[in-house]
Amino acid sequence: MTAGGDSATGKHDAYAALRVPNYRWFILGWLPASMGLQMQGTALGWEVYERTQNPLALGLIGLMRVIPVVLLALPAGQIIDLVNRRRVLMGTQVAFAFASALLVAASIGWERGWLGTMAMSLVTLYLIVALTGCARVFNGPGRSSLLPTILPGGAGGEVFHNAITWNSGTFQLAATAGPLLAGVMIDVTGAAWPVYAVAALTSLWFAVALRWVRPLTGEGPAPAARGLWNTIRPEVLVPGMLDGVRHMWRERTVLGAITLDLFAVLLGGATALMPMFAKDILKVGATELGVLKAAPYVGALVMAFILAHRRPFERAGRALLLSVALYGLCTIGFGLSTNFALSVALLVLLGAADNISVVIRHVLVSSRTPDRLRGRVSAVNSVFIECSNELGGFQSGLFAYWFGAVFSVVSGGVGALLVVAGVAWWLPELRRLGRLQGTPEAAEVAESQAAGRGESSSGAGKR
Repeated sequence: MTAGGDSATGKHDAYAALRVPNYRWFILGWLPASMGLQMQGTALGWEVYERTQNPLALGLIGLMRVIPVVLLALPAGQIIDLVNRRRVLMGTQVAFAFASALLVAASIGWERGWLGTMAMSLVTLYLIVALTGCARVFNGPGRSSLLPTILPGGAGGEVFHNAITWNSGTFQLAATAGPLLAGVMIDVTGAAWPVYAVAALTSLWFAVALRWVRPLTGEGPAPAARGLWNTIRPEVLVPGMLDGVRHMWRERTVLGAITLDLFAVLLGGATALMPMFAKDILKVGATELGVLKAAPYVGALVMAFILAHRRPFERAGRALLLSVALYGLCTIGFGLSTNFALSVALLVLLGAADNISVVIRHVLVSSRTPDRLRGRVSAVNSVFIECSNELGGFQSGLFAYWFGAVFSVVSGGVGALLVVAGVAWWLPELRRLGRLQGTPEAAEVAESQAAGRGESSSGAGKR
């Protein structure tokens, strides 16, 4: 059996990654932790809109999440490449648990008037959300850079491609069940704080589960091996912070893929306005809000299962562009719909389309990044992801405040279609991208050759 298939028959093994004990422990920890954070996000949106009736207040949640990511991503990526990646990920889970516990206290305090005015209560919640943003800046890159090291064959093997697909499915399952459970809990208890408590417990469980994950290679040294200050002092930290940016500029297809995702989701994101659509347009309650929040992830989960059972795309570039175009069309349809069932169906299709682009982009980024740069490239990628999701939420909230929710979502869907057309014209090599066969070793060679030619970030556009 090869990594991901039978060498004699060439048969694709849809469960290759799940046969690896390391990966099973990783998934068993990540699934409930991700579910808890999805529950928390749903409860936070419900609580803020229920108490303020202001779409701009919803949008500010995304802004508070993304500011720490933008400010800290480059140093975080450098730190992840210099220290033990597994311990970094464990630390982020403890930080998430601590922030969730603070949300429990803040929610109870807001309900009982202990925090004073509504403005003071909102500021308190936003500061705690910003704290979770500080954990997120290490969480995503830490998880992404650790994953290839716990699988046989690393990022160049078929097991890794299969793991990315199951990763996506795991996230979609968590994002499907999380909002549904949160909606039911809110309906039963009438409060958001029990949901925050569950998020704290699930994050702690992931930190514990990581103790049984044993990286095969490239875990990185513990800070004690070189001294913590020697790891984070400016003369060590600063010079290499831009290496991830330079590498992504050289890898034009990678740059195109993440740019496509950034602007399509930034313009087309409608999830931040779900509480507003549920209450004011579709006229439904908290349980139905959970259904709306879960619907895109149901579609993505089904698509992840389909992708796990098929071979990688032979024309990945075309599949990527078409999937984002379908995402934009579904966004327009959702914005115009006033029927709950139709809105749910459109969101399911939207999620399925989005998951195709997620899998292609993640495999492309990881397979064309040398291990020594994995944390820094993942950190840059996380800036694109967080900006698209969270700034997209802020943009949607701002437009809804000015022009109404329907205009905000429909105009965003139109913008996503324009982005697809623009990227396809700007980067013909992305349109022609075939099967994702790049390897970290090839990326390392290309990086060395570029350094030997003395290419700078401004002159490294050609490959």
